[in-house]
Amino acid sequence: MRWHEKNLDELGFVGRGKSKHRPRDAEFLYGGPHPFIQTGDVKHAELYVTSYSQTYSEAGLAQSKLWPAGTLCITIAANIAETAILGLEACFPDSIIGFIADESKSDARFIKYKLDTIKRHYQQVSQGAAQDNLSLEKLLSFRLRVPDADAQREIAEVLSAYDELMENNRRRMELLEESARLLYREWFVRLRFPGHEHARCANGIPQSWEQKPISELTCFLKRGIAPHYDDDAEGLVINQKCIRDGRLNMNLTRRQSREFASERQVQLGDVLVNSTGEGTLGRIAQVKTPVENCTVDTHVTIVRPEPGIPIHYFGMAVMAWESQFSTMGRGATNQTELSPGQIGDSRILLPKKSLMEEFESFANPIYQQVTNLVSQNDKLRGARDLLLPRLMSGELAV
Repeated sequence: MRWHEKNLDELGFVGRGKSKHRPRDAEFLYGGPHPFIQTGDVKHAELYVTSYSQTYSEAGLAQSKLWPAGTLCITIAANIAETAILGLEACFPDSIIGFIADESKSDARFIKYKLDTIKRHYQQVSQGAAQDNLSLEKLLSFRLRVPDADAQREIAEVLSAYDELMENNRRRMELLEESARLLYREWFVRLRFPGHEHARCANGIPQSWEQKPISELTCFLKRGIAPHYDDDAEGLVINQKCIRDGRLNMNLTRRQSREFASERQVQLGDVLVNSTGEGTLGRIAQVKTPVENCTVDTHVTIVRPEPGIPIHYFGMAVMAWESQFSTMGRGATNQTELSPGQIGDSRILLPKKSLMEEFESFANPIYQQVTNLVSQNDKLRGARDLLLPRLMSGELAV
């Protein structure tokens, strides 16, 4: 198999995203039918990006560009050299480069995997005094060693098989978690729990239920540590980027060497709340799998339920505060803080214990399946990442 050195623009069309205004700058630009992909969406995707939190209106589209499904997105600011392929038509800003493969010369999946193997190099050459930035000119200046298009497709098929299995598992996890959320809403929001027909209500809730401050239901409610980052250390630290869409992504943790008190070791059932800054403030995720030698940094609050409080009920009850927490920050722009006291003063509904335990008996096996699927994905990702550099260098033939 012969390999050749090519610039990215020799393998397909390369262009920069177009966005004179970010969606948050003018209300008339967003809220429409067109997905608007941001650098964070690319970073948190695996092979394909299909999730997004912003949309463009027709007015926004007039100032941007709709890119076709199959476009490879490459981030050049904020999150440097992250890649994902559009799974749908979408717009994206000028902090993302779009690559549309010429099928006679390249395969978008192969190019994505190729760029992933040299991501650290791109990040190193992008470091700047004010803000890291990888320009289009820099990106196009790098030579990529690639085989012909057919060989690229064969290699991409091998690697994408792992990603497709992971995506199937991810969809299964979403369905499982949604079934638990639906039951929670049915029993504890709509109040259609077993025996609700005979329950007497006062002030809108059953008489035996209470509204209690979170602080009265927790045994630990504090921020984390200021870590000593060390790529060779055994310790892990969870940061705000790890908490997104109600889920904890341990792949985004960093290694650190600072010792910390045992109470700050994250535990099964801990609810983690992003507590600093704009954009991520108030995001919540729960620790559903035990992790050794792991804590959180000072921008995250640990909310640990008292022994005897069913953890899955507690997690969903606190999660219901996410939208309110996102607006409760105090302080200057980009320095807003959500204090442990504010979290602790927030009230959640406490049903009778037997009903919480009944809900827990339904939720436990669901989250055990989710934990197993997470473990499967970790193994699949590890196997793929072992193959990736060998296939991308030509050391291993398909």
